[in-house]
Amino acid sequence: MEKIIPPKYVMHILMTLRSRGHAAYLVGGCVRDMLLGVRPQDWDICTSALPEQVLAVFPGSRPTGLKHGTVSVKVNSRWVEVTTFRSESGSADHRHPDRVLFVGDLRSDLSRRDFTMNAVALNDEGLLLDPFGGVQDIRDRLIRCVGVPELRFEEDALRMFRALRFSARLGFTLEPETMRALIKKAPLAAELAAERVRDELEKLLLSGAPETAYELFASGLMARWARPLLAGKERFVPLARLPKKALCRWTGLCVALLGQGSISSAEAFLRELRLDGRTLGCATVAAGLLKEPLPASPAEWKRLLNRCGVEPVSCAAAVSDAFFGGGSGKALKAVLRSGECFSVRHLAVTGDDLLSLGLSGRELGEMLRFLLDYVIDYPENNRRELLLALAAGGGED
Repeated sequence: MEKIIPPKYVMHILMTLRSRGHAAYLVGGCVRDMLLGVRPQDWDICTSALPEQVLAVFPGSRPTGLKHGTVSVKVNSRWVEVTTFRSESGSADHRHPDRVLFVGDLRSDLSRRDFTMNAVALNDEGLLLDPFGGVQDIRDRLIRCVGVPELRFEEDALRMFRALRFSARLGFTLEPETMRALIKKAPLAAELAAERVRDELEKLLLSGAPETAYELFASGLMARWARPLLAGKERFVPLARLPKKALCRWTGLCVALLGQGSISSAEAFLRELRLDGRTLGCATVAAGLLKEPLPASPAEWKRLLNRCGVEPVSCAAAVSDAFFGGGSGKALKAVLRSGECFSVRHLAVTGDDLLSLGLSGRELGEMLRFLLDYVIDYPENNRRELLLALAAGGGED
């Protein structure tokens, strides 16, 4: 396994804080990833220094979250979040702590974290501090809550989604007590903001094991947005055969849920989760297309592309292949690679050309549609002179 060494700018922050008499450690996901031999995308530091002390040590830093003790420190052009050791108590909304207190010891800070694998710290001299057995859990590929799982989920119900997202991303298993607590506390998920649930679900869908989405619905975490599942995890397995693209995987999820009667409408489901307009529109149309057989000829594909657009049709083809087999994706790619006309804007004539022939208004629009229909059937005839002659003759072939 590759040994990951923190970059120089991160080490500079750690050593500078220590030289000023403050404790400072790498913590959380970056330490976990280092232990897994994966280079972290972000580096987080926790310290005994208070926010104002961090700001004093690193001029030009930004107080990005003073309430929670977080300062963004800039070294050259790089930013690193540095957070004061803290403890938390209370959570009336099952999402945010009611009270945050800065503390002087690392163990108290680690004890508030979600999972043992994220409660491991590393200092600039390579010393690991692991009071909750996170290193062993990483070795065993286990997701285990720090302390009592039910309390961790009551403090922040989004942790239940994070647990399953980490499982999908890392290939880890939830240890039994943590899984039981997740199922018991699943009703708390109904109080979460739909946007936060959407973001966690999308990250899971874009992981290497998107079929883990089944656990979200089977455990009851998604009860606010979908009815109970009627079948097993096998209905979600095809999600992994889809490209790692949000449009395709949201469409695939909707198809899996529609097939089980868990949702009655892709559009309503995605709208309630506050999906953006592009994804909502594309996945809704694509899921609708899969209620009927997809085209069997190039001309039919081109008419479908003209009617629905490239993105929804491409998603429908990819999902059809993943869930039902066939080869729709290959047929569609052949049509797209051919460069043959499937929309009015690709015709060899324009509306202005038809205006010069004396056509206007409704008559002009009908002629454009006629010419497009003709060219879809006879792609080799998409030539300006031929189409102008055809239009001048009133559309008579």
